[in-house]
Amino acid sequence: MSKVLVIAEHANGRLNASTAKSVKAATTLAGAEVVVATFTTAGSPIAAEAAKLAGVAKVLDVTNAANEHALAATLAPQVAEVAAGFTHVFAPSTTFGKDLMPRVAALLDAPQVSDIMSIQSATTFRRPIYAGNAITTVEVAAGSIVVGTIRTASFEAAAAGGSAPVETKVSSAALPAHTRFIGLSSAGGDRPDLQSASRVISGGRALASSDAFKIIYSLADKLGAAVGASRAAVDAGYVPSDMQVGQTGKIIAPELYIAIGISGAIQHLTGIKDARTIVAINKDGEAPIFEIADIGIVGDLFTIVPELEKLIDASRK
Repeated sequence: MSKVLVIAEHANGRLNASTAKSVKAATTLAGAEVVVATFTTAGSPIAAEAAKLAGVAKVLDVTNAANEHALAATLAPQVAEVAAGFTHVFAPSTTFGKDLMPRVAALLDAPQVSDIMSIQSATTFRRPIYAGNAITTVEVAAGSIVVGTIRTASFEAAAAGGSAPVETKVSSAALPAHTRFIGLSSAGGDRPDLQSASRVISGGRALASSDAFKIIYSLADKLGAAVGASRAAVDAGYVPSDMQVGQTGKIIAPELYIAIGISGAIQHLTGIKDARTIVAINKDGEAPIFEIADIGIVGDLFTIVPELEKLIDASRK
């Protein structure tokens, strides 16, 4: 029987939705016992939240004062410590997981399978390559502990309603002293997290300036959406790099994705192709984005977006 350790991602006292998707992926492994590991400080509510996910057999709450801030350098030795006895160690293929899991694999001297989109067996996995244009099957040697990151866009979130027991463990792993938390600067403010938001609005190079991005922020606030951007907009300096959506940015799967002034380069389409509904606004009717859009609006974004806001306001009166 497979025994899977899922590393929980959390921030600001809340469990990230990527954890529920990683749990769901783990439950597709036949006969697997799924244990969620939360790395927290004493008194954190994260473990109790993770225990409510369906399919979780147990939550292992690993406490350490160093866990106040999720630094990969200090989390990796703790993950390696608790991974003993498990056949698989999974984490979401988010910025968090991509930073952490290679370190874990190195400490465990184990193979890593990145961006897992489906689990065929305990040793066989499928993952996208070539910007999502091809799918490859990867097989790991039997007997090896498997370290993997889960492509969250490929899995639904595990439902709530579980009641797994929580076991607390004080970490005794030797932590590196050369890495310390200095500060955190986020451009997102109070908006939803880009990688887990159900609604995302992204702007492209057609906005032509960082000041013009205010039109994107305004619409996003009315819809309760996260804000993203194309690589062209990031490279032009309109927005910070942590807002980039696409192959070299964040791969997302929201219920609604609105692309404004984005032509639709293949690298961008790779990051959004699993979105449930895609809306595109672009003045070029031949833009590639329209080939995958469920709804397309051809026209000047600086005219269309304010009209959309008026319609939203009118619908709420």
